[in-house]
Amino acid sequence: MSLDTQKLELFRDEIRLKTLKELYNVGFGHYGGSLSIVEALAVLYGEVMRIDPENPNWEERDYFILSKGHGGPSLYATLAAKGYFPEEHLYTLNQNGTKLPSHPDKNLTPGVDMTTGSLGQGISAAVGVALSHKLAHKDNYTYCIVGDGELNEGQCWEAFQFAAHHRLNQLVVLVDDNKKQLDGLTKDIIDPLDFVEKFNAFGFYVRKVDGASVQEIFEAIEKGKAQNAKPIAIILDTVKGQGVPYLEEKADNHHIRPSEADEAAILSAVAELETKLGKGVKG
Repeated sequence: MSLDTQKLELFRDEIRLKTLKELYNVGFGHYGGSLSIVEALAVLYGEVMRIDPENPNWEERDYFILSKGHGGPSLYATLAAKGYFPEEHLYTLNQNGTKLPSHPDKNLTPGVDMTTGSLGQGISAAVGVALSHKLAHKDNYTYCIVGDGELNEGQCWEAFQFAAHHRLNQLVVLVDDNKKQLDGLTKDIIDPLDFVEKFNAFGFYVRKVDGASVQEIFEAIEKGKAQNAKPIAIILDTVKGQGVPYLEEKADNHHIRPSEADEAAILSAVAELETKLGKGVKG
């Protein structure tokens, strides 16, 4: 399958813009880990996944589970960009009565396939979904993004072992290896060592890619699906705050309540993206 990289990069920019605007509007939030998965979401929703925004519960759809639920703002931005709900809903993020809580809730938000937020549980649910499709002889794929810090949880590795044992070759796990978690660098808290070696040992087809390259992410997923024998792990070499240099360099960028300097940098990034996208159009 050929890839229209330019079109996909514009979709990436639209997701990043919407993510920044919804977080800025609420006044605080998980900037770092939301921005680091924008490229992955752009590839999944812009090119790879079989979905129908007009029928979010379509039984033949591919499923997506955001195990690192604190990245919800970028998922919401993606769903809004695809037409699952009006863009205006983004500006109710985490407010009373919202359909967009801080972490995804399948009972509230169209397009959310699993409620997540308790780290480690989303990947276990994704493995269960993939197993159900295998047992039913269905061709739905299940995609799941997990965080590198989240992989401190032993539950994740139990799920991976189970997935490999049952040869869930229609499960695609994307690891957001952004090198940070809530309290600091992952290498300083619990050194994850080499994710490629670990997933190989757990029986996965695994590739490491530049997590800022939609081309590399797309090609790795396609090659993984072509091997058709093992569950797939794509290690995304990312940066927390990805795509906004000021936020990338900010040490405490997991959850931000912006200072005046932060606000200026965020608004500058918003303006730059709006110019790039020709907005003009609603952004």
